[in-house]
Amino acid sequence: MATGECRKPLQSRQVRTLLLLVCVSVGGAATIRYSVAEEMESGSFVANVAKDLGLEVGKLAERGARLVSEGNRLHFRLHRKTGDLFVKEKLDRESLCGKADPCVLHFEIVLVEPLQSFRAEVRVFDINDNAPVFLNKEPVLKIPESTPLGSRFPLQSAQDLDVGLNGLQNYTLSVNAYFHLHTRFRSHGPKYAELVLDKPLDREEEPEVNLTITAVDGGSPPKSGSAHIRVVVLDVNDHVPQFSRLVYRAQVREDSANGSFVAAVTASDQDEGTNKQITYSLAQNPEAILQTFQIDSQTGEVRLRGPLDFETMETYDIDIQATDGGGLSAHSKVLVEVLDVNDNPPEVTISSVSSPLPEDSPLQTVVALFTIRDRDIRVGGKITCFLKEDLPFRVKPTFRNSYSLVTGRSLDREDVSGYNITLVAVDTGPPNLSTETVIEVLISDINDNPPVFQEDSYILTVRENNSPAVFIGKVHAEDLDLGENAQVTYSLLPPKSGDLSVFAYISINSDNGKLYALRTMDYEAIQDFQFVVKATDGGFLSLSSQVTVRVVVLDDNDNRPMILYPLQNGTFPCHDLVPRSAEAGYLVTKVVAVDGDSGQNSWLSYHLLKATDPGLFSVQPQNGEIRTLRQISERDPMMQKLIILVQDHGQPALSTTASLNILLVDGFSEPYLQFRDTSKHSRKVNPTTKYLVISLAVLSFLFLVSVTVIFILHICQKIKHRDKFTIQEHFYDDCNFPNNLVQGGGNGSLSQPCSYEMCSASGTGTSELRFLKRFMPNFPFPHATGQEKTENGSSLPSNRKRSRGSEGHAQVSDDYM
Repeated sequence: MATGECRKPLQSRQVRTLLLLVCVSVGGAATIRYSVAEEMESGSFVANVAKDLGLEVGKLAERGARLVSEGNRLHFRLHRKTGDLFVKEKLDRESLCGKADPCVLHFEIVLVEPLQSFRAEVRVFDINDNAPVFLNKEPVLKIPESTPLGSRFPLQSAQDLDVGLNGLQNYTLSVNAYFHLHTRFRSHGPKYAELVLDKPLDREEEPEVNLTITAVDGGSPPKSGSAHIRVVVLDVNDHVPQFSRLVYRAQVREDSANGSFVAAVTASDQDEGTNKQITYSLAQNPEAILQTFQIDSQTGEVRLRGPLDFETMETYDIDIQATDGGGLSAHSKVLVEVLDVNDNPPEVTISSVSSPLPEDSPLQTVVALFTIRDRDIRVGGKITCFLKEDLPFRVKPTFRNSYSLVTGRSLDREDVSGYNITLVAVDTGPPNLSTETVIEVLISDINDNPPVFQEDSYILTVRENNSPAVFIGKVHAEDLDLGENAQVTYSLLPPKSGDLSVFAYISINSDNGKLYALRTMDYEAIQDFQFVVKATDGGFLSLSSQVTVRVVVLDDNDNRPMILYPLQNGTFPCHDLVPRSAEAGYLVTKVVAVDGDSGQNSWLSYHLLKATDPGLFSVQPQNGEIRTLRQISERDPMMQKLIILVQDHGQPALSTTASLNILLVDGFSEPYLQFRDTSKHSRKVNPTTKYLVISLAVLSFLFLVSVTVIFILHICQKIKHRDKFTIQEHFYDDCNFPNNLVQGGGNGSLSQPCSYEMCSASGTGTSELRFLKRFMPNFPFPHATGQEKTENGSSLPSNRKRSRGSEGHAQVSDDYM
């Protein structure tokens, strides 16, 4: 224990010297004790708290030290930089503690970071700043002249607010011939004095005696107060009232209502007449007793006048006076013991609360500090504290009547963002009284949740021929955190293959996840593509998640049907031959067309738009096959011209026309003979025809060689660029077919060379021939990296689609075999 002394003069109306005792004691109960004298001016130094706590100068400020008082009123202030403790306001021990001695002021020193608490108390020593005071400055005593010597007459007690040596110590009486003063002690309360009669009174000689009583305290210098006593000498009254008991004892519960019976006193007088009539009164009692009790002047019943409080006053010493009609009086006492009942619930005082609390706080983290006090002393003194609800916290006792609220389980702000913690303090009763105190604790967020996309994957659609920078869809990710931890930004991840071409097609708004097509899409070049979107939150240690987005290009009807057979460029005019012996249903030829679109936009239908003889031929709408409707007659013109309309099923529909010449012949060489009258036609072979056939054979051979070279170059180029294409290319297989068609048994030859290629449908037997079409090389569609080129260097579209109705092929009858 360390003890220090300091002296400080007080400048006031009286020059006094105060002894300031600063006592610091840090014991096993972890309580720091100081001592000061009352009436110290504001700003007076008390002690250095940092030194007593073993902390370096400045640590109190760094740890956010502050003072917490149980009564929510601080009498001291702390200089956190120096650690000095000063008096905040002038201390008046009497107003702070009344008659209680010692007078101790309790408070706590709370360090916030980390949270720690130290209990401290300051004992306020009394100084002699109050003089004894008599409430009644001129009391009157009526004493019969026949009063025997040695009779005692209690006098009013003086009141001194000071305690100990500074309180009331003694009484003195002015010099007189009749009385001397005898000082007595009460079981509870200040000393009181009694007048003792030393000399018989004689009303005729001296009807009134004037005395001065002085109360003196033990201060240095002592203070005093006086009262003037008038003793009125009454005429003779032979008998004084006599109480049945010198002391009456009673017990009253502190929760008794006003008017409750306390005790009954009785006194008798042997005189007759008016001298026998006794009245009762509460004489020479402190003001507190007069406000709490009352007596019936006729019956002597003592009853409650005001409320009782065991915690304020445990016993009362009541002076009862009985006076007869002649003015003689007698005195007795009523000792009232107040019985304690459990009428005060526990009082909870919150010292400090840590809020908001990080959700990653470890177990046993101190959340709040609080104390519990029960004013009931003898009953209900044992207190139980617990939480009203099952929460991730628990109450932990620290030292006497002090507790801490600590974390008992892990916290999750996304589950619960804050708690209203109800502390329940219950005493032992009976009856059990409880107090509920709510502590609000908010949970602060940490970045412990990555963004989560609403869907596992996204499929977006965009129609081809779109405008650049058109909005095509949106991805969205939710983050359960708060603030910056929940701010999500979006970005595109490069493909694992390292191909960054996706960034040429798509962009994303980093703030809201909206996706835009950067360029116009062409379904015929690319049908779909996919990429990965990454969502990243804004936390200090950012978290992220990914999702795959697939963009599907929707086809528009932007390609007209293209006629593959017969060729419509006019470079190789060709006629289809039909023998006049053909029956109805004879397969003449087949119109082959493709559409670069897909789905319904590529479904083609064929219609006979115009014909030399509309009743001779028909066109199958599904596959474009041209067949005879009836048997050919001799009257039908040899030259038949057909115009076929090829139309797709798009909205709106697109179409194209194909012109077709059909020759009705008896033999394949007949159209090339020079004749004017079929009846006079010569059957002899012209030598010119022989040369013509030879020329055609040579030309056909050269053409086949050229086609073979082009096919080989095309295959090599396709293999070279196979990995660059994102769309699977489909090609017709090129095959050779004789340049001239000669009907068996015919002697003539064709005047116009026509080249054909035979193609079979994929996935069918090799023996089933599908159609004959004029030779046309297949070229791939343009790709992002470039376009395929023909032999002459011109760019051509690739990946043309076949007619849906005919699977891209037309069947040919056995007449062409």
